[in-house]
Amino acid sequence: MNSDREMKHMNLKRSFAGTMAAAVLASATVSALPAAAQNSHHRQQTKNTWRNVAIGSGAVGLLGLAKGNSTLALLGGAGALYSLNRYEHDRKSQSHMDHERAAMYSRRSFTRNGHRYVRRTIHRNGQTYYQFVRR
Repeated sequence: MNSDREMKHMNLKRSFAGTMAAAVLASATVSALPAAAQNSHHRQQTKNTWRNVAIGSGAVGLLGLAKGNSTLALLGGAGALYSLNRYEHDRKSQSHMDHERAAMYSRRSFTRNGHRYVRRTIHRNGQTYYQFVRR
């Protein structure tokens, strides 16, 4: 009778640990989802968030392996793999955006919808900026 009670207690602990791990993974993933980044700084922050979620998920997976909890190990491993995939996607996307921006501002002018735009150099507060002005 005592072992039956211990078995129920152990199952309850495993269930609680799995639920907590899922909640941690879900909250970390949901907080990283607004990745519709247009500027490089926000893209870098999002990329770092995905990296950190991957590290945390991997730790949860290892904890599950160490404790013998297959649910925890599976959730942690899946979360780590998904987060690494998103990190790699954001890394490549950030590089692509940087190349596109450099290519755009290396041009002196361009024509769009029949209007010609010319690059102007602006010096403000000791910094050099470029903008395109319609001619």
